[in-house]
Amino acid sequence: MPPQQSSHTPDPAGQVIQVSRLSLLACGLLLLGALSPALAWPAAFGWLVLLPFLAAAWVLRVRTVLDADGITARNTFSTTTIGWGALEGIRFPKRGWARAVLTDGTEVALPVVTFGRLPQLAEASGGRITDPYAAAREARIREDEERRDREGDTTGNDAPDPDAHSDGHDPEGVHAPDTGTESDSDTK
Repeated sequence: MPPQQSSHTPDPAGQVIQVSRLSLLACGLLLLGALSPALAWPAAFGWLVLLPFLAAAWVLRVRTVLDADGITARNTFSTTTIGWGALEGIRFPKRGWARAVLTDGTEVALPVVTFGRLPQLAEASGGRITDPYAAAREARIREDEERRDREGDTTGNDAPDPDAHSDGHDPEGVHAPDTGTESDSDTK
């Protein structure tokens, strides 16, 4: 029997989409770059030291969380929670992050969510958001199975070729791979 859910155990269905923590390295480099003018002329450029810390705070704060209750979009200065019932769809603009279209017609930006994250969204939403990649994969698998059925793949082609090696090279080192071109020694 699995343990009961409590405030101390993570929600297994929850999915956090956030800025890569590797971005903090860029904030550190920005700090090194800001220190030079700030130390050379503190009265004029001392404020530059704040920029890397503001960038790091943004990296740590901005995220989109998907769980059983809905979507939580956490921006720089605000947090918006959207229940699954209030979500009409997801829109992917040409530039920027995805937007959640609500049943009342308004839109809410979903930080860090891009079209490439759609399979992750579909999985975390429990099917409420569809994954076009999955439909294409399933259609391709069905086509392959139908083609095999039509061709009557009973010739035994599934047996491995005894001359083929799984790692792509000849263990004895005797036979060179055929490159399709003739060498100088072959033409003489």
